[in-house]
Amino acid sequence: MSKQKNTIELDSAVVKFVGDSGDGMQLTGTLFADTCAYDGNDLTTFPDYPAEIRPPANTIAGVSGFQVYFGSKKILSFGEKLDVLVCLNPASLKANLKWTKKDTVIIVDSDEFNEQTLEKCGYSTNPLTDESLKGRKIIQVPVTTLIKNKIAELNLNVDNKTALRSRNMLVLGLTLRLFNKKTNYVENYLSEKFASKQIIADVNKIILNLGYEYYNQLPETQKFSFFVPPAKLEKGKYKNVNGNTATAWGLLAAAERAHLNLFLGSYPITPATEILVELAKHKSLGARVFQAEDEIAGICSAIGASFAGALAATTTSGPGLSLKSEAMGLAVMTELPLVIVNVQRGGPSTGLPTKSEQADLLQALWGRNGEAPMIVMAADSPADCFYSAFWAAKLSVEHMTPCVLLTDGSLGNGSELFKIPDVNTMPEIKPPFAKPNTDYKPYARNPETLARYWAIPGTEGLRHRIGGLEKENITGIVTTDPDNHELMVKLRAEKVQRIANYIPEQDVFGEPEGDLLVVSWGGTKGVIRESVIEMQKEGRKVSHAHFKYIMPLPKNTEQIFSKFKKIIVCELNNGQFVVYLRAVLPQFKYYQANKIQSLPFFMDELKEKYYKLLEE
Repeated sequence: MSKQKNTIELDSAVVKFVGDSGDGMQLTGTLFADTCAYDGNDLTTFPDYPAEIRPPANTIAGVSGFQVYFGSKKILSFGEKLDVLVCLNPASLKANLKWTKKDTVIIVDSDEFNEQTLEKCGYSTNPLTDESLKGRKIIQVPVTTLIKNKIAELNLNVDNKTALRSRNMLVLGLTLRLFNKKTNYVENYLSEKFASKQIIADVNKIILNLGYEYYNQLPETQKFSFFVPPAKLEKGKYKNVNGNTATAWGLLAAAERAHLNLFLGSYPITPATEILVELAKHKSLGARVFQAEDEIAGICSAIGASFAGALAATTTSGPGLSLKSEAMGLAVMTELPLVIVNVQRGGPSTGLPTKSEQADLLQALWGRNGEAPMIVMAADSPADCFYSAFWAAKLSVEHMTPCVLLTDGSLGNGSELFKIPDVNTMPEIKPPFAKPNTDYKPYARNPETLARYWAIPGTEGLRHRIGGLEKENITGIVTTDPDNHELMVKLRAEKVQRIANYIPEQDVFGEPEGDLLVVSWGGTKGVIRESVIEMQKEGRKVSHAHFKYIMPLPKNTEQIFSKFKKIIVCELNNGQFVVYLRAVLPQFKYYQANKIQSLPFFMDELKEKYYKLLEE
């Protein structure tokens, strides 16, 4: 559509939809993001919702939000200060006001700002009238009144309670208009979603357009709008995809390139369940999904599937990874390929089920009894979950050892514009199958990789036995011989370390030497990269090394670290990657930037750390 008068053109914008849990904020944000993707904007999303299924209405603890950062440039982070905040109740305004700035547009449902709701969330006065929002641009919309009047006017056969469930559609319509976007995508979604309930589809479309047209009723002083041009994207097919879906697709792609069936044995757990759900849709692609009775059964079923010759995976979050630890040791001892996806959340114990944290790294590295090394990797964005899952499977299969893939709630639930690759162009995965009718020994190894050979049960001449007890090298006979145990421990460890020969060397963003190297891993990549770019624009000799491969580290890690005067390790925990680096590369001094608030880093707080180190 043509741009409105008084339109401000932006290269990017941050929009957040907030309301009570149950107000449909996750759907609203997703539909807005999908519309942006449909219009060609690059984007990321950041869902933020409570752990309770239905917390008390209009309380700070019950606020559910969905943030969309979109633009005509490459979007790296989840966004910071808001350009537009859409609030469906006072509690959501109070909880999110700190993320606004001067000139932030705040759209509120003014019908919800009454004495009772204000008092319930701790307001002593009405923020819409007490000038506490001075400097922001407030658009008050009587959402409930507008919907009731419209339903009565059209004499629709629907009660007010049902109609008011579409409050989110009204503010979505107004927000689309505010950004000069059309409603087509959302209307098509509603038609498909409620194909069997035409009246519900019709009501939602009516209310969506009611909000869209409400723009015309705004005072002239509020008739401003924004326009974010499309991004210059590479030619190809794109989809707005969340990290959990991308992880599932990555495992499917790996199975196809390995010419294996995919088996997932898992137990539902927030925020990893959607991987299980997504793979359950793809039986036609050879995926087999088993929802087990508990975490232990989930991973043990996957180990059994791996023994039988499948590309096996299990998915979980931190508390579930704890329960899987004994079986992870079994996968190490049997030297079978297995991908263990851990979508990290705040801990310890059940902790913060819907909030993100990077606090499971030490558990992934060392959280098993005995000497049980395995590959550890970390995805760095929602779209990268696809490629990380693919490479986790490739390394695990080709080197006959389990791999832990760390993502987190912000990546798993958050989304990003993803260019869908041609799977046929991706690297082939070559399982080290033992040949039929050979003199097969279970622990005979490839001399280069030290990977043992994979004998599929039922293959002629390959009868063998493996298990959790220590085995004699080569023959696989159960033994407690001390010299053999030491040999097997060292072989298993060396096998994992040799994987460094098969992963890319670590890259550095910026100059290969300088005053400060910023080190990060996992889902912090985007915002840290943006902070480093800003420092570089100021002429500072600051570079960035973001690690995907953690166990083993890339071969050139020591060489990179030696070229910088100072190294700062940034992570959303109390310092876990830095503990690991101090253990394996103790010759360097490491500074730390840590945040444990279940929130992403913000650029200003990172830059403050950098300035302090550079000035010392």
